[in-house]
Amino acid sequence: MYRTIAVAVVSAGLSFAAGIPAHGIYGNYVEARTADVYTGPCFANSEVGLVGQLAVFGWKVTKGSWQGVDLDGMSVVGVVRAHHTLGDVYETAYPVVAVMIVDSAANPEQRLALQSFAKHMAGDLLQDVVRVDYQPIDLTFANDDIHSMKATLTAGNLAKISTRAINEGDHTCRNEEVWYLPLTKLDHAMPAYALANQFAGQGLGTTWSSPDKRSSFIGTFQSESE
Repeated sequence: MYRTIAVAVVSAGLSFAAGIPAHGIYGNYVEARTADVYTGPCFANSEVGLVGQLAVFGWKVTKGSWQGVDLDGMSVVGVVRAHHTLGDVYETAYPVVAVMIVDSAANPEQRLALQSFAKHMAGDLLQDVVRVDYQPIDLTFANDDIHSMKATLTAGNLAKISTRAINEGDHTCRNEEVWYLPLTKLDHAMPAYALANQFAGQGLGTTWSSPDKRSSFIGTFQSESE
């Protein structure tokens, strides 16, 4: 199943640039949760309701503007603590509280635009933001290739994600599939293995380090500018 998903995404990604809106915004994305997103039913059922309420996710704008503000090269990160496992179709994850980490390289106008953009992309997940921090943010993919599935996101010393491709050794029950969808609107997405998933900031009443799980997505986004 995973191999089929990856091939489909690679094929779609080849024509991604041709579909960018003339007045749009586009770039790369990564997320990591505290529950597996690529898994089998037995593992998913053992985690639901117990873990998966916590997540870090971030966008890097390759090119584009939001609300008339140029955001080329800027990044923004959301961190959330939910009431229940994020993505469970049988029980709501809400209420959700969130922290936002905004690129410290952004000027005041860009900082506001980045927050507005993130709220638009993540929807209700970022409606109750209890704290906003400003930190240097870096989101990179190995060889600038999203399909390597090797991504690193650092947001100062507050949050970190590091991923690699899911390989044969990560298949435990042999019937794994994408169990939960990405937390935000994406054009292309692939599940990945989280080598690191950390949050050490304030505002959520908890911190965590949840490495070595099949708990990440990487992807690309594009949207019409507001």
